[in-house]
Amino acid sequence: MNVPSELYRHSLALLTDFYQLTMAYGYWKSGVADRDAVFHLTFRSPPFHGGFTIAAGLAYAVDWLAHLRFDDDDRAYLASLTDQGGAPMFEAAFLDYLRDLRFACDVDAVPEGTVVFPHEPLLRVKGPVIQAQLLETTLLNIINFQSLIATKAARVCLAARGEPVIEFGLRRAQGLDGGLAASRAAYLGGCAGTSNVLAGRLFDIPVRGTHAHSWVMVFDDELEAFRAYARALPDGCVLLVDTYDTLEGVRHAVEVARELRAAGHELAAVRLDSGDLAYLSIEARKILDAGGFPQTRILASNDLDEHLIESLKEQGAAISLWGVGTKLATAWDQPALGGVYKLSAVRRPGGAWEHKLKLSEQTVKISTPGILQVRRFSQDGEYQADAVYDELCGLDADCVIVDPVDLTRRKHIPAGTPGEDLLVPVFRAGRQVYEVPPLAASRARTAAQLGRFHAGIKRFVNPHRYPAGLERTLFDLRTRLIIKARRVPE
Repeated sequence: MNVPSELYRHSLALLTDFYQLTMAYGYWKSGVADRDAVFHLTFRSPPFHGGFTIAAGLAYAVDWLAHLRFDDDDRAYLASLTDQGGAPMFEAAFLDYLRDLRFACDVDAVPEGTVVFPHEPLLRVKGPVIQAQLLETTLLNIINFQSLIATKAARVCLAARGEPVIEFGLRRAQGLDGGLAASRAAYLGGCAGTSNVLAGRLFDIPVRGTHAHSWVMVFDDELEAFRAYARALPDGCVLLVDTYDTLEGVRHAVEVARELRAAGHELAAVRLDSGDLAYLSIEARKILDAGGFPQTRILASNDLDEHLIESLKEQGAAISLWGVGTKLATAWDQPALGGVYKLSAVRRPGGAWEHKLKLSEQTVKISTPGILQVRRFSQDGEYQADAVYDELCGLDADCVIVDPVDLTRRKHIPAGTPGEDLLVPVFRAGRQVYEVPPLAASRARTAAQLGRFHAGIKRFVNPHRYPAGLERTLFDLRTRLIIKARRVPE
């Protein structure tokens, strides 16, 4: 299962900002509700001061779009809303329109697990403006958060250098759905499992866990507690050793490991959850090895993130399993991705597409016009550059890409360079045409994608800026529209 829709009432149409509904009402009142429009969901900078982002959340978005309906309860609530004069906010005829509304847009998106960069569309919506507008808030809510967590997970897993990372963040996550979505996105980003049992059931993620300090404290002494836990769970037993004295706890774990071995089992791991993890893990490794248990692994937790894991690696820590909770599930150092959803083209009935552009005093906030697609170019198995182009203008075989916020940053892509378009059809006229892959396949895609990029973009400090920009024809069109909007003589 990819989406926990069974957790929620059937209609989530009101999971939106109020201004989406007031605009929809305005479109309907103005007679332009069925005018065609194109919107793109993009972001302006990679999170965590990094060099890449992992696209995630599409499965949730597909499920939401496939079930989009305004049911009786939704319309009854909207009918109860009044303006400042006490009159109904929405006419009854508009509520009837919402009752009969059926999703009819085209949607294209990059598959989950795709590495993406600023100003590239993660998702494109084309269809009646009233419908495309109503999608904005929910799509941003879904894709912003899951892409953020998937990116954080990918960074943590890179720091662990191939050693398993278990997501332990449910108890600190932002609510029920925040916990579930975080566990899903963390697994997509590369984590090997989760402590979240409901996420395990809903998304088929391996569930992992140890015991708490309270387990040890219930018994008269630590050794008795370890023995009781080992009797209950002899296979895959992991003992938390820092309730009292960490290294003494490791010695107690060795005693229990001998008893397990005599009964035909092996102690899987000991867990360190406090203190100097580098020193304690090295000393714990010595005790385990001397006791005859070199195969018993050391699991570390305690507010870990990619930076602390990298530091522990550099210090020679003897840790080979990582439990990462709060700073992963909450995206501790950056609470939001900052994705945006912008109109880029409109079309009157029977007319041609008109490019649209949002102007701003901040260059980074100026939108990109057109019906956008992304072509990713590669050479010798490594990705080389991404070109954002307008399907209305096409893409030259021999092209140049320009950074939209720094026109001096350009890259020539010679004709014949192999490339692939990233956005794939998801809905056509409201009908789902895309089969959402299993979560495990999207997780594998994340790893495969990251493996095809230069190591520089995966650095945590001063990462390399991957060449991703606007195809020159599109850049020039955008520039002309900026000049026109500012009424500057050419």
